[in-house]
Formats: sequence, structure tokens, C-alpha cells
Amino acid sequence: MSDAAELKKLVKQLQGLSNPAVRDIVALLTRLKTEYEVTEAILRESKAGLAVGKLRQHASKDVADTAKEIVKKWKTQVEKAKSANGKVQASNSKDRKSSVASPAGTPMSPTVPTSATRTSKSDGVKGGTGDTTRDKCIELLYDGLVMDSGAPIEQILKRAQNLEKAVYLNHNYAVSADYKSKMRTLFVNLKDKANPGLRESVVSGDLPVEKLSAMTSAEMASEERKAADQKIKAENFHKSLAASEQQAETEAFQCGRCKQ
Repeated sequence: MSDAAELKKLVKQLQGLSNPAVRDIVALLTRLKTEYEVTEAILRESKAGLAVGKLRQHASKDVADTAKEIVKKWKTQVEKAKSANGKVQASNSKDRKSSVASPAGTPMSPTVPTSATRTSKSDGVKGGTGDTTRDKCIELLYDGLVMDSGAPIEQILKRAQNLEKAVYLNHNYAVSADYKSKMRTLFVNLKDKANPGLRESVVSGDLPVEKLSAMTSAEMASEERKAADQKIKAENFHKSLAASEQQAETEAFQCGRCKQ
């Protein structure tokens, strides 16, 4: 069985846990951390990066911390592999001259920068619609999606272009104020450091861009944020209920005439 197949099998076990206890999740994550050496191809085929990445927002600190350690370790391994591969290719081509013309527009190389921060500018991508505003919006969406991602340039650009196209369609093919407002909302949520799961699900294709284009900020929020908001709502409800009960109790002892 290949490394990717073995990793995919373990990921399925992780995703298939029914009402998982924290210790069970941590046990599987520990195996992923200690037993596997990964490459970009293995991560892409097994979708392990997406599965583990989502757990960085887990309510359990042990689970979240372990997931973060794995993601950090895997990123280092992938970057080292790319660096080593780059050196080999440079060595092999050192004694021969080659001049390959690069096509105009967006670079189509699957190689991604190993710098900590990627942007549309660093990756050299352009919107490609011919409309200045729409192209700028596509580049902003790209900036949001590419944050801490190791996915190929063309994959992320395609997601950004399709997402902008879906929003453009939703606003009757007009670059209106509402269109621009939606783009700002999408960019802010995609760029949120506390919500890596949203970015990863869009880049992987698990969350269709058509669905994302119609989602509200509340729907795009991380599970951690949704849980916190729900807790606040529950607390406010209990406070209002207690206040109502106190008011009813006070009124029950008031004099009907003087209200004393």
C-alpha cells in the first residue's frame, strides 16, 4: 500500500469517529504526526492536510494544539522537499542552455513560493476578465485564499475567478455597490487567521464557490466563533429570562392602587 493510501485510510478513520472522545482524536493525530513523512503529492491525494487543518479550531486545546503541530511539521517537510527538488533540477540543467518562452499572463507552473506569505502579486496572477474592478476583486479573493496555502497557483486562481463570477452573476452582471460590499465581506472572512477551515474547504473544492457566494458572514464564521456566538446568545437569553421573572415577582407584590 502506498504512503498516500495508508494516510488516506488513517484520515478516514479520523473522520469516521462517531461521537469521538478527545483521547481517540489525539491518538490518531499522534500517529499522523509520528509515523508519516509527507510530500505535496501525498497530501493532495489523501486530503490529509484539509482534515487535520480543520481540527486546529477544535474546542479541545489538546486536539487543536496537536493539529497545529502536524500542519507546521508537514509544511516544513513539503518546503524541504521542494527545495531539494529545485536544487536537483538546477544541477541537471546547469550544463545545458535552455530558453523556454513563458506565455503572457498568469504563470502555470505548479511550483508555489516557499515564503511565509503568498499574495497575488508574489504569485504573479492577474484577474483575467479585462475589467479593472473585477480583476482587482479576483486578486483580493486570491490573496484571501492563498494565505498559508501550499496549493498550486492555477488551482487557487481558478477558485478565485469562479467565486468572483458567481458573485457577479448574483448581482445581475453589474459591478454595483452591493457587488463591492460582498467582495469586501468575502475577503475579510477568507483572510481571517482564525478561520483556516474556510480557506481550505474552498481551495479543496469541498465548499462550492456558488454556495460561498451566497453565504452571510455568520455562516462563513469558524466553528469556534459560531460556538462562542451561540454561547453569548444563550447567556443573554437566560439574563433576559431572569429579568422577566424578577419583574413578574416584583409586580406580584405591588399594591394595585399605589404600585408600592
